[in-house]
Amino acid sequence: MPPPEARSTGAAGAGGAAGAAFFDLDRTLLTGASGPVLSEAMQRAGLVAARSIPGLGFFYLAYDLFGESLPAMALARSLAFALRGRSRDRVRAAAEEAAGPLLELVAPYAELLLDEHRAAGRPVVLTTTTPRDLIEPFARRLGLDDVIATRYASRDGRYTGRLDGVFVWAAGKLTAVREWAGRRGVDLAESFAYSDSIYDVPLLSAVGHPRTVNADLRLAVVAAVGRWPQLHLDAPPGVPKFLGFEPFDLARLAMRPELFPYARFAIAGLDRIPRRGGAIVVANHRSYFDVAALGLALVQAGRRPRALAKRELFDAPVVGQAARLLGQIVVDRNAGGGKALARAIAALRAGELVVVMPQGTIPRGAAFFSPRLEGKTGAARLAAATGAPVIPVGIWGTEKVWPRSARLPNVVNLLHPPTVEITVGEPVKGLTLTDAHADTETIMAAIVELLPPEAQVPQAPSEEEIARATPSGDRAG
Repeated sequence: MPPPEARSTGAAGAGGAAGAAFFDLDRTLLTGASGPVLSEAMQRAGLVAARSIPGLGFFYLAYDLFGESLPAMALARSLAFALRGRSRDRVRAAAEEAAGPLLELVAPYAELLLDEHRAAGRPVVLTTTTPRDLIEPFARRLGLDDVIATRYASRDGRYTGRLDGVFVWAAGKLTAVREWAGRRGVDLAESFAYSDSIYDVPLLSAVGHPRTVNADLRLAVVAAVGRWPQLHLDAPPGVPKFLGFEPFDLARLAMRPELFPYARFAIAGLDRIPRRGGAIVVANHRSYFDVAALGLALVQAGRRPRALAKRELFDAPVVGQAARLLGQIVVDRNAGGGKALARAIAALRAGELVVVMPQGTIPRGAAFFSPRLEGKTGAARLAAATGAPVIPVGIWGTEKVWPRSARLPNVVNLLHPPTVEITVGEPVKGLTLTDAHADTETIMAAIVELLPPEAQVPQAPSEEEIARATPSGDRAG
């Protein structure tokens, strides 16, 4: 997904936005299919048989992984007949019940995109094959401006088994959108459309700004040929996905203690890492090995961390590209860091775990041994902007695995590997959320409290210790 400033181009005229933003539902606004939630709600309401269709679970799994298919649409089309004679009010009541669970399936970065279109003055419209009576409560709660969906005909408050208008799918969806746009004076050439399905190519081709989201394989080919932007609203900008997996899901396989035989790990307090929702993890910085050690701990806690890192890391060959693919956030201090802050705020609002090392860089020489940690205000500003909890982490011993003076970690120390201590604390209390400098001091003090006693008292390091804490290039002169 391109950064926000890149996604908003080209839709507004001098007199305001002449276009609209049309969003598909399943695998686009939602991370998967709405069918299971809607089916359960209708079953509880006694509208459809409670017994499961054989293989229905596998059917929905295939839909989540591969997208729409002709059998899936045939099943959707048959629902009108299946509801013949059923009360429309009862269906609407089931839809109200399903709206809450559906909101929990909204892709993490979808609402940020919706907000951008609203800010640009574009109506945000749900365009879906799903029956309008079943999906309208969800659209209303999500704050969408309108719904273009399949309508079931009714008489005297009961469904007739027929459609009222077109079946909103494939070319039928384009027809319905054109009718809607014509009534409201919306220019499709100035509009955006978002979908995952090859069957929405007619609509995507008709708008000026087609966007694919979690595209099925056939649509991905069409998008590549047409140079349509390909997005994933459940992952940070620039992070690719395949069959629902992103590169970090593969990288986490290598983040296991046994794959680091040159270090031992003593990890405590992982239960203090929130299992879901946005949170800011702050830690001290002692070694280049901190990133691996902290990442290992957070993966064990069941989270996928997004770390702020200096541009120098992203400019490095191979490593930089890998960092981008893993969804890490570049901090360009020469540009003021505003973009990094905006990206981190977006990630927190999307429910991500954002990692910040407030010190910014590893202290050098004698400063390495100071019991007072100096930090930059980024974490405090993130907390003030989002209200996300700040979780302190104390790291100790990583400098023995990878000293500041060494270019590489000591991977041959297999007989007596040093122990790395990672201690997670309770969320930081006493933040003002208005004074970033005071809050930064509070945050750094919370980290210090998690370090061993020897880290909290002044030390007189030896020349040898100072040398290990000083980069080799600095000692050359």
